[in-house]
Amino acid sequence: MELNRRQLLCTGGGIGAAALLTACGAGDTPSPGAAEGSPARPKRGGTLRVGALGRASAITRDPHGTQANESDYLILSLVYDTLTVPGAKPNTLPRLAASWTPSDDLRTWRLTLAEGARFHDGTPVTAEDVAFSLRRLRGTPSGASRLPGIRAGNIKADGRGTVVLVSDYANAELPLLLRLTTFVVRNGTKDGDIGKAPGTGPFRLEWFRGGNARLVRNDGWYGGEVPLDAVEVKIFESPQAMANALLGGQIDLASNVGAVAARTAGKRKDVRVVRRPNDLALPVVMRTAPGSPFADPRVREALRLAVDREAMVRQVLSGYGSVANDILGTGDPGYAKDVPQRVRDLARAGSLLKEAGFDLSRTYELVTTEDVPGLAETATLFATQVREAGVRIKVTKQESAAFWARTWLKGDLYTSYWGTNDSVVFFAGKVLVSESATNESGWKDPGFDAAYRTALATKDPAKRAESLRRVQRIQHDASGYLLWGMADGIDLAAAAVRGLPTLPGYGRVQLERAWLNR
Repeated sequence: MELNRRQLLCTGGGIGAAALLTACGAGDTPSPGAAEGSPARPKRGGTLRVGALGRASAITRDPHGTQANESDYLILSLVYDTLTVPGAKPNTLPRLAASWTPSDDLRTWRLTLAEGARFHDGTPVTAEDVAFSLRRLRGTPSGASRLPGIRAGNIKADGRGTVVLVSDYANAELPLLLRLTTFVVRNGTKDGDIGKAPGTGPFRLEWFRGGNARLVRNDGWYGGEVPLDAVEVKIFESPQAMANALLGGQIDLASNVGAVAARTAGKRKDVRVVRRPNDLALPVVMRTAPGSPFADPRVREALRLAVDREAMVRQVLSGYGSVANDILGTGDPGYAKDVPQRVRDLARAGSLLKEAGFDLSRTYELVTTEDVPGLAETATLFATQVREAGVRIKVTKQESAAFWARTWLKGDLYTSYWGTNDSVVFFAGKVLVSESATNESGWKDPGFDAAYRTALATKDPAKRAESLRRVQRIQHDASGYLLWGMADGIDLAAAAVRGLPTLPGYGRVQLERAWLNR
């Protein structure tokens, strides 16, 4: 992603720009998200045809809803702006919020809106619009996790151009937490009209039909010139179908298509493979709540020790990835590389299972889905590997809608996936602290919660970095996650496509600088 406006890049230590303790603004320096080799003057015009994964049963038009489909998130992110966006160095950059300033106690944040920001119908964006949108987001079932520590009553407009957020606790990382779903709609938008509400983003919606959409350039976008005339998004239920469409010339870009397709398409000279390291975490979630077979930490440690991580990377990811160490946020500049890498130890795994009295006569169900490449393969190979430690696993594949309704947040053992792996603190607040509504494993650890709060409240960069290392060490030793590896993000692009983002996670949807060399 690139921003064609002045960016004051502030240094914050620890995990980057989200830890900023001084105001940060926007500017002319491009961000590092653009594809290498892109000429300085992109050509204007043309329609980029993009394939993205999704299922009709999981479609959402609500920018503040839960987006299980990548196709939905892509469409929403091009139509609606968030307050901040992912970057590289730093890993949080301005967008609709041009600058932000915290109070001395890190509880009150003042966000100044970008000059010239307008909705697609030409009306100016005001602080009341932003405050309404954030309060609406906070009111969703997962709102407490999306805006941790921020209650709806503590989101207020101060004049037309400033929004004030007051946190229940000191939070040096608040700008980072505003990057992904703080989409802004007009003040007072009714729920029944939300799917047609005008956005402020680089493209406006021309039509939407069953998960497919056409977006046309917003010539009045405050963020700078947009080269493409239009983006057409086509929904695909499988990576292979999407890859075949690209190879057949039906689309120009296959987004997040996976390793198998990359291995096949990489032999074609007319197709470019774009790799984004640290893009997708593919953990196995073990429920820690009382009554679960995996509530005993010794059982969870045994399963982590029973996995051959190198083999998982080779077989599940075809080598397009890297070994992980059961810590979410692998791309964070403050990632704890000094934590010893966990390796396979079947003898120790067996000993722990015996100590815990784990019932090896039972067969345990591992539930997965095929929302993204690698999930089902993870489940199958995991089941094979832990069998060598005496644990019998039956893999059950669920259709996407059923998985999110019946298994996610409820199952004892299931696969999950997360992008945006450039922030340890993002995951800590999203899925690990005790009070999170999206705590996938039901893990509750007062020591972890305290370490997380300490990290958020620490101004000194060195002390904050040490607090973040403690957060990671506790997660590594005791959480409900078995994070064996990180998948590279892989896009397949036709030869004419230029200016694609190279950031991992949700950074890949920032297509406003893409262009066609035709």
